[in-house]
Amino acid sequence: VLLKGRGTLEAKLRPLGYTVTWTEFPSGPPLLEALNVGSIDFGISGETPPIFAQAAGAPLVYLAYDPPAPRGEAILVPRDSALKSVADLRGKKVALNKGSNVHYLLVRALEQAGLKYTDIQPVFLAPSDALAAFTRGSVDAWVIWDPYEAAAEASTGARILADGTGLVSNYQFYFSSRKFLTENTKATDLVLEALNETDDWTKNNIEAVAAQLSPSVGLPATVLAVSLKRESYGILPISSEVIASQQRIADTFLALGLLPKPVTVSDLQRKPGS
Repeated sequence: VLLKGRGTLEAKLRPLGYTVTWTEFPSGPPLLEALNVGSIDFGISGETPPIFAQAAGAPLVYLAYDPPAPRGEAILVPRDSALKSVADLRGKKVALNKGSNVHYLLVRALEQAGLKYTDIQPVFLAPSDALAAFTRGSVDAWVIWDPYEAAAEASTGARILADGTGLVSNYQFYFSSRKFLTENTKATDLVLEALNETDDWTKNNIEAVAAQLSPSVGLPATVLAVSLKRESYGILPISSEVIASQQRIADTFLALGLLPKPVTVSDLQRKPGS
């Protein structure tokens, strides 16, 4: 949203004859589905959605990533909830966006607490529906990412039962389709350059960015500032360590029976010179 508002991407791509069309998505899974069918050329998503997209045959390419931001997602419970630890989630209804980053956070948190995924009742809801269910008490906990996390803390007094610290990296990845990268290598690099410049500016101007984003996002600047401070900044090239981390996530979901078939994440890594 900030990059769109600044207009720097359009300025970089215009000399090459490109125009920019922006499309917003509520989460990673529908964004990558759009990338798969060619509705968009470039997108940003967390760790888990590309794994499910790869299993579905999406021709994605991992282009780059942001450093870990484990505090940017959490398991929330209502302020007056009797639940005090992740172990208390046994038998409880837990809302989450299926196939999103927080799906893996929940699996890892349960594992660390000595529980299995089958020990809880997952309730798959999009963020807006999950907030409504959480607020009216239809679910016992909600696993969610920022800025929804920060907004729920501010508006409902939600407590963090556990965040990603020590459990997950919560990387954000930048993707294109294989076809787009092959045919538009220079444009792809310019998009990443513009994103990195925006990252640098945001990191050093949190309060100003929060105020600028507030009207378009529909959240108070104070809430957005909390969210932005929990993010990470500085786009990096995909490394073997990051690919290995993604492979562990894929193997975990396969073992749980949630991924329809094995995937080799390194098949989607951007190759040097491409």
